[in-house]
Amino acid sequence: MTDVVDWRAKGFWAPEAVTEDEFVAAKHHLFDGAFTWPVMVANGPAIARNIDTMAGFCARHGLEFAPHGKTTMAPSLFAAQLEAGAAAITVATANQVLACRAFGITRVLLANELLDPVALRWIAAAEGFEVLLYVDSLAGVQAAAEAVTTTPLRVLVELGFPGGRTGCRTVAEVVDLGRAVAAEPRLVLAGVAGYEGGLPGAPSAGWYLDELRTAVLDLAAAGLLPEEVVVTAGGSKYFDLVADRLAGQWVPGHRLRAVLRSGAYVTHDDGVYREATPFRRVPGEGALDAALEVWAQVLSAPEDGLAIVGMGKREVPYDEGLPVPRSVRGGDGAMRPAGGLRVTATNDHHAYLEVAPGTQLEPGDLVAFGISHPCTAFDKWRLIPVVDDDYTVTDLIRTHF
Repeated sequence: MTDVVDWRAKGFWAPEAVTEDEFVAAKHHLFDGAFTWPVMVANGPAIARNIDTMAGFCARHGLEFAPHGKTTMAPSLFAAQLEAGAAAITVATANQVLACRAFGITRVLLANELLDPVALRWIAAAEGFEVLLYVDSLAGVQAAAEAVTTTPLRVLVELGFPGGRTGCRTVAEVVDLGRAVAAEPRLVLAGVAGYEGGLPGAPSAGWYLDELRTAVLDLAAAGLLPEEVVVTAGGSKYFDLVADRLAGQWVPGHRLRAVLRSGAYVTHDDGVYREATPFRRVPGEGALDAALEVWAQVLSAPEDGLAIVGMGKREVPYDEGLPVPRSVRGGDGAMRPAGGLRVTATNDHHAYLEVAPGTQLEPGDLVAFGISHPCTAFDKWRLIPVVDDDYTVTDLIRTHF
C-alpha cells in the first residue's frame, strides 16, 4: 500500500495522516477511537468464505468465472477473486476497462455495448491485454471494426429480451448480426452473451437462457463460430440456472467455454440478494454471508417510537431496499440484537428509525445496519476497513469509482 489515511477517508478519524500500512499495522479496533460515524466495514472472513463458495460452485459445474468488477471496483478484491480461480474480470464501462489495465488485470470482459471510437481504438491497440466486447447492432459492428489497425477484436453478439436493456431481441437477429461480424475481417465472432438478471423469476430466466443456448447452436449450424466458443451470462440471482442451461460441451464440433459473471456475491447483503440468491433454491450447493455493515450513531430520539440516526443516502444504498438493523452497541459497550427497530426512510445524512414499544434506544448508541444491494454501497466509500469477527482491523479496501 502507498496511499494514506487522512481527512479524505470518510468514517476514519485521522487528523494526522498515516500510511495505509501504518494504519493496518496498528490493529485498531472499530471502537477504539480510530473511526467516526457513520462508517462502513467489511467482514474479512465472510468475504473469504463467499469467494471460496463461488469458486467451488464454478469448479463443480465446469464454469469459467469472470466476476463483475463494477460491484466493488476494488483491486484488492479483484486480486482475491483471481487468486481463487477467476479467469477474468467483468466490467460495464470503458473507464472500468481502463481501471483494470491500471490494476494489472490482463483479461477483461466488457459486458456492455461500446461505440465510443476513442475507447475502442485504445482497446484495439492495447498490448498484452485481452478484452471481449459486446455488439447488438450493425452500428456496433462498424464502430468496433473501424477501431482496428492490426489485430482483430473479438466480439460477442448479445441476446436481450423484450423490454430489457441492450441485446438483440430475437435469436434470428443474433444470427443475422453474427453473419455481419463474420463477414468483417477486422473482427472475430467469439460467441454469444446475455444477462438474465432483469427477468422477474426463475421460469422466465430459464426460458431466456434456453434462447441463449439456441442462439449459440444456430450460429454453429450456420458455420459462423470458431472452434472455441464463448457463451456468457449470469448475475447473482440465477447462477444456478446458468450452470444448468449453459455448462458442459453441448455444441457439436466446438469447444465451449461457459463464463459466469456474478458480482454481488463477494459481499452478498441483508436485502435483495439475501432473498434472491440461488442458494435458497439449491441449499446443498452452499451459502453466502452478508459481509457489509454500516455503523451509525443515534443522534436524537425526539418522540416516542422514533429515533434519528446519522446515516443517509450518501452512506447507504436505498435503491433496492432500505438498510436492515442488525445489532446495537450501548454506551456501556455491551452489544445486543437490534430487535424492534426498522428503517422507514432516509435523507442525505439521516435515517428515520421506527422503535417498537418497549425497545430501548438512547442518543449516542451505535447501531449496525446490514445493507441491501452492494453495488450501490461500495460506490459511496473510497476506503473501507476490513475487520475480523471481533471488529479488529485486518486490512483496508480502496475503491476506484
